[in-house]
Amino acid sequence: MHNIKEIRTDFENFKNQLKVRNIEVNIDEIKKLDENNRKLIQKKESLESEKKDISKSKDESLFKRSKEISKELDTISNEQKQIKLELDTILSSIPNIPHKDVPIGTDENDNVEISKSGEIPSFDFKPKTHYELGEKLNMLDFDLATKTTGSRFVFVKDKLALLERALSNFMLDKHVLANGYKEISPPLIASENTMYGTGQLPKFENDQFEIKFDEASDRKFLIPTAEVILTNIVKDKIVDLKQLPLRFVASTPCFRKEAGSYGKDTKGMIRQHQFYKVELVSIVENDKCLDELERMTNCATGILDDLGLPYRKVILCSGDMGFSAEKTYDIEVWLPSEEKYREISSCSSCSTFQATRMKTRYKNQKKETLHVGTLNGSGLAVGRTLIAVMENYQQNDGSILIPEKLRPYMNNLEKIAPN
Repeated sequence: MHNIKEIRTDFENFKNQLKVRNIEVNIDEIKKLDENNRKLIQKKESLESEKKDISKSKDESLFKRSKEISKELDTISNEQKQIKLELDTILSSIPNIPHKDVPIGTDENDNVEISKSGEIPSFDFKPKTHYELGEKLNMLDFDLATKTTGSRFVFVKDKLALLERALSNFMLDKHVLANGYKEISPPLIASENTMYGTGQLPKFENDQFEIKFDEASDRKFLIPTAEVILTNIVKDKIVDLKQLPLRFVASTPCFRKEAGSYGKDTKGMIRQHQFYKVELVSIVENDKCLDELERMTNCATGILDDLGLPYRKVILCSGDMGFSAEKTYDIEVWLPSEEKYREISSCSSCSTFQATRMKTRYKNQKKETLHVGTLNGSGLAVGRTLIAVMENYQQNDGSILIPEKLRPYMNNLEKIAPN
């Protein structure tokens, strides 16, 4: 969320910075609400001061005025709260400002490739899709999931279920033992305030799965990503400088309605309502966000290097970034059946945007109280990594070779073959 005090220093500059996000902001409305809010605060403070003076004087002739002031204060307080709510509602729906490094653009077509890594496999047969391979092995069952649950779900069975679990465990071990992240097993349900803190609410409410406990309880949501729950570990806190950086990792199911993806990737596991993901989150001093972003992205690509999967790294343009991000790298893995790269990880620096919403701060060396910087990234999306392994390691007979790094996690199995 944006700080109105910072916006106030140059309203036009704020408006111009958001233009590269392809968003029009009603600056006049923000300015008017801010002015009215401050006027009411000043008036309230003046009346409170007057009432305090009356109380000190103990002049009975002024008691009537004191009662009038109390009524005026109630009216002004209610009016000020309403205006502040309107202002905060507008500000909470405005995305983060892109960093100056971010290329200006409208959509994914304007993203810029940074690098490529790995060797694209060549086949002497037409490579099958992951869902063709899985169904032939009798280890992916989409029809059964549709029958029991609905579309965009799947049953992963037998050795492919073992491979999915192996991927998750391998990623966790690498991030904990080699990359210095602390493993967390978090709740899969988040409160409305927690969802607000990382920017999922209020703007993206339609993409969330809300669950109902009872009429009296606060609103609750299934997490769309572990980023939500991991980042909020530090909400409403002043973090000790000595603790920074904090680095968390979790492997969790994630739940999304995918409201804006009707007709996209309707076959297979690419886009589902429920999927597993290993998530990385960092909490850092706010001037160290970009260095941490490079580190986090390297941690994610390191998994693909270990698995021998070809990929490319892309920097997202201003119009394609997520709501809370100031800068984002996407990592895209090669899928032979599509003959193109598909996203498998997104690593973002959010600067102080989420920390402002969460009220998370730290005291720097000068003892100044500042908001922390937050970062998040997939390390990696487990389902999409499963897809990539299946397609890149497929054999002519429909079997799938197991990457060497995963074999210790699969009872030293070398190949998944039809039963």
